[in-house]
Amino acid sequence: MHVPPTNPAAPTAPHRRRSKALGFAALAVSLLMAFPTARSAFGDETEEVPGGGDLGPNVLVFDPSTPNIQGKVDEIFKKQESAQFGSDRYALMFKPGTYNDINAQIGFYTSIAGLGLNPDDTTFNGDVTVDAGWFDGNATQNFWRSAENLALDPVNGTNRWAVSQAAPFRRMHVKGGLNLAPDGYGWASGGYIADSKIDGQVGPYSQQQWYTRDSSVGGWGNGVWNMTFSGVEGAPAQSFPEPPYTTLDTTPVSREKPFLHLDGDAYKVFVPAKRTNARGTSWADGTPEGESIPLDQFYVVKPGATAQTINAAVDQGLHLLFTPGVYHVDEPIEIDRANTVALGLGLATIIPDNGVTAIKVGDVDGVKLAGLLVDAGPVNSSVLVEVGPEGSSGDHAANPTSLQDVFVRIGGAGPGKATTSIVVNSDDTIIDHTWVWRADHGEGVGWETNRADYGVHVKGDDVLATGLFVEHFNKYDVRWSGENGKTIFFQNEKAYDAPNQAAIQNGDIKGYAGYKVDDSVTTHEGWGMGSYCFFDVDPTIRQQHGFQAPVKPGVKFHDLLVVSLGGKGQYDHVINDTGSPTSGDTTVPSQVVSFP
Repeated sequence: MHVPPTNPAAPTAPHRRRSKALGFAALAVSLLMAFPTARSAFGDETEEVPGGGDLGPNVLVFDPSTPNIQGKVDEIFKKQESAQFGSDRYALMFKPGTYNDINAQIGFYTSIAGLGLNPDDTTFNGDVTVDAGWFDGNATQNFWRSAENLALDPVNGTNRWAVSQAAPFRRMHVKGGLNLAPDGYGWASGGYIADSKIDGQVGPYSQQQWYTRDSSVGGWGNGVWNMTFSGVEGAPAQSFPEPPYTTLDTTPVSREKPFLHLDGDAYKVFVPAKRTNARGTSWADGTPEGESIPLDQFYVVKPGATAQTINAAVDQGLHLLFTPGVYHVDEPIEIDRANTVALGLGLATIIPDNGVTAIKVGDVDGVKLAGLLVDAGPVNSSVLVEVGPEGSSGDHAANPTSLQDVFVRIGGAGPGKATTSIVVNSDDTIIDHTWVWRADHGEGVGWETNRADYGVHVKGDDVLATGLFVEHFNKYDVRWSGENGKTIFFQNEKAYDAPNQAAIQNGDIKGYAGYKVDDSVTTHEGWGMGSYCFFDVDPTIRQQHGFQAPVKPGVKFHDLLVVSLGGKGQYDHVINDTGSPTSGDTTVPSQVVSFP
């Protein structure tokens, strides 16, 4: 939850645990007569996991002739509008064609997407709407939803997408304007757009911060604290801090998120190619570069599936498509085969039981993790998502692993603990849009109740983060130990619930930085980065800085800010001992344009 400012906005490991071999010869013989088999790396016979199949009951597929589309979409929205910590998950999928008079309102844990290869293959003469009526016009809790791969011709000329974190707007074509604020211009704390074309103007209005990547816009209306752009045609010129625009002409490395599409009547998953120094959408010239993988090469994972079966599917050579649902795993999902795709639909959610790591990726080329929410379990996990084992050293520059719309939550939906949420050991990894959140509201919330010391720890070299949202951890929200790391856009809030100054004391430093670069690092760079504090338990707490980094020629930061929300706690500096302190109850940011 984000405590907003006074409304400023008027429209102006290599080893894998394998499936257990059958223990008794007689049982094995009888089962082998009934089921096809596959041979594991250890030579044991195991049941073959089938590829393909249906998408399950929570993927609703429409075509233009489907009766009562609006009624069905409304029914899902009614269930999900305020179900912030509910267990239902939905994906609304629309076959290519034109849909008239649609207003698809999107609630929690709901994804809407077109099934064409190009956004313009699936056109709504209507809207895909997120508003905040359920929360009295405050959009700061409009999390966990998405819109992808659709063209919209909004009824009144402007589509409303009033969201905060974990609500990506990807591969969309808006044939008009896009309003990122709720009705009445209430508070909002987003957000993320990628690979999209907005013909008209984007109006952020009350949005505190926003990141837009590899897109095209007809204009951009205003900025509150931090508006960051990379590779965006039509983006406003660099002007931080007034207005607060950070603009990069291109994105150094990017690869768009995989997506489900139809080839005739056959489902496939399109995997976009890596782009270097990208600018504009990947589909501007027609069919994007990449490959389509038939659904029969995927294990279509459905609720009730076990980690053992999921791992057997990966061993067998299948990719993973998680249908909407909640999945408990009692051992890690381990992906150590190069180029494996693990794609979730409808915010598919993985909960590790008994303190295990939820997902482990090997130090291999080109794994794609996308569209997954990892929810910490009540027994502490040392790590929730691990990319590469400790000591990884492979060169993956030509074909990096990517995490896209991979979200992590500790507490909120119930008790949860994890020492570190995401650890990236593999070199060259792309972290493209993540919200890593230690809950500040909901169930199972308290300084020790949902203890989580670290959000993201990057140990690999040459790692790039585009759209990094990490909040409320007991110690460092982000710690960067690898060389030559880059972050384009960072949004952070320090933990609200620190009981007193002593609880956050870091040696002789007052508080742990929201973003720390290790003293051993010689090269690192960041653009468009903000850290906010709201110490509501003890408003007298002072945070020495939002950012901490070694003072070296190769360590560079551009456009940093810190904000005290409502005067609940203060920062003494922005980075290290540089930058003026925040003061009083204002929400005017303290800023550093460049460091050192």
